[in-house]
Amino acid sequence: MTYRGNDYDVSARINTTDPQRVNDEIDRIYLDLYPSASTRQIDHAFGDLTRLYRGEYPGYHPCDTAYHDVQHVLDVTLAMARLIDGYERSRIGTQAFGDFLFRLGVITALFHDIGYVRRLKDHTHRNGAEYTLIHVSRGSHFLKDYLPQVGMAEMADIASELIHFTGYETPVAKIRVPSPIYRLLGSMLGSADIIAQMADRCYLEKCRDRLYPEFVAGGLATKRTPEGAEQVVFASGGDLVVKTPNFFRGATKRLDVDLGGCYAYAQQHFGGQNLYVEELGKNINFAQELNEAADAAMLKRKPPETLSE
Repeated sequence: MTYRGNDYDVSARINTTDPQRVNDEIDRIYLDLYPSASTRQIDHAFGDLTRLYRGEYPGYHPCDTAYHDVQHVLDVTLAMARLIDGYERSRIGTQAFGDFLFRLGVITALFHDIGYVRRLKDHTHRNGAEYTLIHVSRGSHFLKDYLPQVGMAEMADIASELIHFTGYETPVAKIRVPSPIYRLLGSMLGSADIIAQMADRCYLEKCRDRLYPEFVAGGLATKRTPEGAEQVVFASGGDLVVKTPNFFRGATKRLDVDLGGCYAYAQQHFGGQNLYVEELGKNINFAQELNEAADAAMLKRKPPETLSE
């Protein structure tokens, strides 16, 4: 059995804190599918993503959201490439994505959480998590401006819609895309976002120590009742963890119904085994044990530190 480190993907092969390693693996998947295609646009986007999250991109602070960090983005992007690969290799009589839509899917995945990254001119927000409720719309605006910079201007408007498959600002059925193949691509993007984070080896620890503070900053730890009173949704990081199985039930409906069960294409990529579903299941089962034991202190894994100083 292969040991999986805390900074590795579900296959225990790819270091998901290393942009170049993930870039190389996605290039490999891409060229296996489309041998005569160019990786130039993918590689350019990876370079820009890396600079953005490190604070080396003009006009932006470094990423300061510990849960929605570069590891999460790279993990989701890798899952996205694998879902496309599984579809392309298993389809019979259905429309192909081709190399152009593969690139569109990967680049949109790379920047799907860019809405959490603060601009230098932002003197109002102290942390990107304060953008939680609108981060998808912010990312949509970014993609509309960014796609022309990598030679994909004709896809800018579509990418700005596809990103909404990762969020809740717009119901999935109301996201406007030009044809079913783009809806499938968007459904894969939304699916990759869910399965990659929930299959992370340190998912529960990240929920307790990183996602909960983001929820507090973003206003999701409490809500207003119809009468105007403040109601606690998550009392602590530990409370968020023990409520994870309930969240998963909602996520399962989103995956199977709203997003059309696209996560199943990972099985074709891995040759018959869906590693995301298996690893995700381990996390949910352990969270259920914590729920019964009411002891989130049992979580002892240490997630990688990825934020710039």
